Amino acid sequence: MYTPRAFALDDLPEIQQLIQHTRLAQLVTFGEHGLQASHLPLLLNPEEGPNGTLYGHLAKANPQWHDLSNGSEALVIFAGAEAYISPAFYPAKAEHGKVVPTWNYIAVHAYGKADVFSDPERLLKVVSALTERHENGRAQPWAVSDAPTDYIDGMLKAIVGFTLPIDRVNGKRKLSQNRSAADMAGVREGLAASVDVRDQTLARFIPQGVAE
Repeated sequence: MYTPRAFALDDLPEIQQLIQHTRLAQLVTFGEHGLQASHLPLLLNPEEGPNGTLYGHLAKANPQWHDLSNGSEALVIFAGAEAYISPAFYPAKAEHGKVVPTWNYIAVHAYGKADVFSDPERLLKVVSALTERHENGRAQPWAVSDAPTDYIDGMLKAIVGFTLPIDRVNGKRKLSQNRSAADMAGVREGLAASVDVRDQTLARFIPQGVAE
């Protein structure tokens, strides 16, 4: 991921926080069938390995798991808040007009080689942990144990799990840090005034005060 210095996100705890807040990641691999991508919910153990370790599973019918099992490096993309930035947000537009549209966003790219497994006990731990994470906060959370045991056993036979220690990670916060403080404030105010909740979300990340 192209990351100019002004946009670089180097703080590992912040990177891991973004990973954990991203509900659906994109797993990208390259193998016998070329590039493949799957959209997956993943778990992060931040204490396992220098950058943390990801856990997830794929359908056994999905050929992408073969790319993981052959030892090839995988890329996992965690996309955070994002928004279109109109030149109309910048006070500089009225001053000299030398402005163009852009897109602001927060993203993390994680790289590593995965270990694939099909052991039912390990698979059950992964799917149970994923379920607990996403059911948390519901008035009546569903648990894997709510389903018949033989049904869950059959479902586990249809998936393969994987662990992916993160060997390297690249974080980026493109939040108008290369603009003046006035332009940054204009971006923040313009996004906050939008009717689109995605714009409002990104507005909260735009830095206050002097641009970096």
